[in-house]
Amino acid sequence: MQRGRVSPDIGEQVFAYAKACGIIGKSFVGKRIPALGKINSLNELKRLVFPDVFSELPGPELLSDLENRILRRTTRQILAVLNAYSNPPELLVRQVRSYEYADLKTCLHHIAAGKPVPKTLSDIDRFGTVRFGAYPDLAAMLSGSEFEFILAKDLNALKSVDDYLTSLETELDLHYYTLLTESVKRLHPDDRQFVGQILAREISLRNCVWALRLRTYFDKTPRETVQHLMDIEMHQGGDSGNVISLAVEARGLLSFPPDFRPAWNGWRWEHLLNPEKAGEIWTVNPRHFQNAASHYIYRQVLHGFRNMPSSVTAIFCFLKLKQFEEDLLTSITEGLGLGMTGNEVFDLIEVPEGNLGLWPQRQVHQ
Repeated sequence: MQRGRVSPDIGEQVFAYAKACGIIGKSFVGKRIPALGKINSLNELKRLVFPDVFSELPGPELLSDLENRILRRTTRQILAVLNAYSNPPELLVRQVRSYEYADLKTCLHHIAAGKPVPKTLSDIDRFGTVRFGAYPDLAAMLSGSEFEFILAKDLNALKSVDDYLTSLETELDLHYYTLLTESVKRLHPDDRQFVGQILAREISLRNCVWALRLRTYFDKTPRETVQHLMDIEMHQGGDSGNVISLAVEARGLLSFPPDFRPAWNGWRWEHLLNPEKAGEIWTVNPRHFQNAASHYIYRQVLHGFRNMPSSVTAIFCFLKLKQFEEDLLTSITEGLGLGMTGNEVFDLIEVPEGNLGLWPQRQVHQ
């Protein structure tokens, strides 16, 4: 084994996978997801997801309560698996810290708006580094943590420059994914290949989603858009492959006309674009692309969990599956709170039966 690449104890790995299998078996992934489409009210959702909770709350309070319970349930189950290790692999620690990044972004928004501390913050226990209890004192919150670099920024600009907070979020995204991809290099070769491929595709797709959204919804120029992309480099085709930028596909799409489908022919992610419809003028749809990209990653993650048992890869996939589930449950909760049915929420977020999964909203790079 190469220096710096340490495999976890095999007994701990087997125990972690056994716990993960037990949790996934009761989670709303795979065959259990269609049950959510049959839900028509928040109380029905509560009885399905939290059958042991008997409290009765009015609509707005129930909505907030369910969202909090979904978050706490997800992090509690993730921690139960990570705590099977005496010293969890760095990759998994980096994954669970995605919640810390998301919470820090929320706090930055609240500080910029002069709002009190957010009501819901994640509890990742021993893996947390930010002292959220010191809110809104950023120096007290971040000193000595990996986020200390933020303190060197012009924090007064948070409240005075509209694009400054977006730029800071982009830097946080880049920071998160850079450290995550660096941790892949320290995995055993068997894990490194699969996890590296998944992360490379995910980062590429996230860049494309962000580029499409900035171009379509915010009318940003190509020069403005590239400033918000994660220009991370990884090896293509394993450690011996060429080093490529994971922003190359996103930069490429910026030159394609948004309403001329043939111009997109041959693009790497062409198969995830919204289809053409007879009698309608085609234009690229960022929401469809984001959903299709999510389903694409979801299928690969589910495959990895099932086909690489008792490995770090399987636990990496477990964490992503739980975050997919969290996002789906949160979407259903919000839709029901607006008077929609479960099936109407599925239609809105374009969930295809038997091929289900969503980008985790609490992950970075919204």
